[in-house]
Amino acid sequence: MADTFRLTMAQANPTMGDLEGNAAKVRAVWEEAKAAGSDMVAFPEMFIVGYNAQDLILKPALQAAAMDVIERLAVECADGPVVAVGGPYVHDDKLYNAYFILKAGKVVHRQLKHHLPNYTVFDEVRLFDQGPLGGPYDVNGVRIGSPICEDAWFEDVPETMEETGAEILVVPNGSPYYRDKFDRRMNHMVARVVETGLPLVYLNMVGGQDDQVFDGGSFVLNPGGELAMQLPVFDEAVAHVEFTRTDRGWRCGEGEKAVLPAGEEQDYRVCVEALRDYMGKTGFRKVLLGLSGGIDSALVATIAVDALGAENVRCVMLPSEYTSQGSLDDAEDIANRLGVRYDYVPIKEGRQAITNTLAPLFEGTEPGLTEENIQSRLRGLLLMALSNKFGEMLLTTGNKSEVAVGYATIYGDMAGGYNPIKDMYKTRVFETSRWRNQVHRDWMYGPGGEVIPPAIIDKPPSAELRPDQKDEDSLPPYEVLDAILLMLVDQEKSVADCVAAGFDRETVKRVEHLVYISEYKRFQSAPGARLSKKAFWLDRRYPIVNRFRDPS
Repeated sequence: MADTFRLTMAQANPTMGDLEGNAAKVRAVWEEAKAAGSDMVAFPEMFIVGYNAQDLILKPALQAAAMDVIERLAVECADGPVVAVGGPYVHDDKLYNAYFILKAGKVVHRQLKHHLPNYTVFDEVRLFDQGPLGGPYDVNGVRIGSPICEDAWFEDVPETMEETGAEILVVPNGSPYYRDKFDRRMNHMVARVVETGLPLVYLNMVGGQDDQVFDGGSFVLNPGGELAMQLPVFDEAVAHVEFTRTDRGWRCGEGEKAVLPAGEEQDYRVCVEALRDYMGKTGFRKVLLGLSGGIDSALVATIAVDALGAENVRCVMLPSEYTSQGSLDDAEDIANRLGVRYDYVPIKEGRQAITNTLAPLFEGTEPGLTEENIQSRLRGLLLMALSNKFGEMLLTTGNKSEVAVGYATIYGDMAGGYNPIKDMYKTRVFETSRWRNQVHRDWMYGPGGEVIPPAIIDKPPSAELRPDQKDEDSLPPYEVLDAILLMLVDQEKSVADCVAAGFDRETVKRVEHLVYISEYKRFQSAPGARLSKKAFWLDRRYPIVNRFRDPS
């Protein structure tokens, strides 16, 4: 009977659908584990394919290819540590989210996920079949139980494993970030440890996948819920942990305990990592964006530089006759501070040509929103032309407040391939900009110090599409708007709830109306980094055609 057990934890970053590339990561960490004398090396949930695969996982060709890769890994990793890795498994015309145990050249055990999450970004009930309550597997004389992600949020799967002989729980996860989620994970895992009396390894993946970022933060808990070790959030990491059999059962030796950053830093890191991986995993190297002199584009430019480096970011000022000298100065100022390429492309001449073209059709009508939006759409056209010509992906810069109420021009300033601040309310854009001016970390490729000019942060927001325009001409003050949106969108509160909280009913009803009628814009908007449990896309799926309005 073994008295020690060494486990290698692979907090790794897979690329969706890159089966061979993900398998290469398995082999590389397996070599490290072998050199370290480990008994087992564990990878996160669905690591061979990547997570969240959505309907891609339903393709039979993918399922067969993934199984082939897993079986080859078993052969290639036969003379060293046992490999535990996630992937799809098809049996009797059923598809399972599985965790494969590879030992001595074979797949010796398959743990099938029992609890299938079907909320927020998760849609597993539609994609997978439910696996049975499973028992543990043997690794060099030690009985290991592996509840897969959601299975560890409920007591029945871990308790069944404990009752059938499990001595250590190793939980593989594909758990994406939202603010304060780590505390929820920890609370659930402590509950499982207290209920079962077993040590528990929580292993999460890292990296960006479309709108989601997997934040890692893997850890080990000893019986009683004591934290034995803690990996950092967001970084790939390999950790070798040692368990010892005692008269009180297995216990993990004390390891390093990473300090987790505060919420505003984690949110900003998500924006950076989401863009960095979206670019790297799609094959783009460079980005461009319209730099207006306003705070949203200033923050997006800063995120882009922190994610990709200044040499890979192009900023373009596209002024009209309504663009203030202050905005011109501020845009050039931040471009210089960030060290990016800065192009100046006036739109006056092009706008006049479009106005002349439309004049016979518009004759007898009053200028208004249509003419304002022509400016925005012309800017979108010019930016997309640059994107096509130079192979640089266009970033769009609308914050969550604007995305929520449609204060953006479709096919204009909404044009782009990715939006790093799509799930960041305007008030938080201000907070984040101030924070970034005060903080610099080694994962930021951009310069430290005051990179966003205070003049940009302090001036009243304006689209500058007409003389003396301010956002508050069309919207409530952002402090009010964001508080109402937080209730209506993020918390699904009623109009009556908002009024009870002190907001003017007419204002709340207007905001509600704007949210509903803007659904078609969001349906066509670029993906963006998910920071909350109510990000627009998979978290909140509303019909475009919808006449319901809250009667309260």
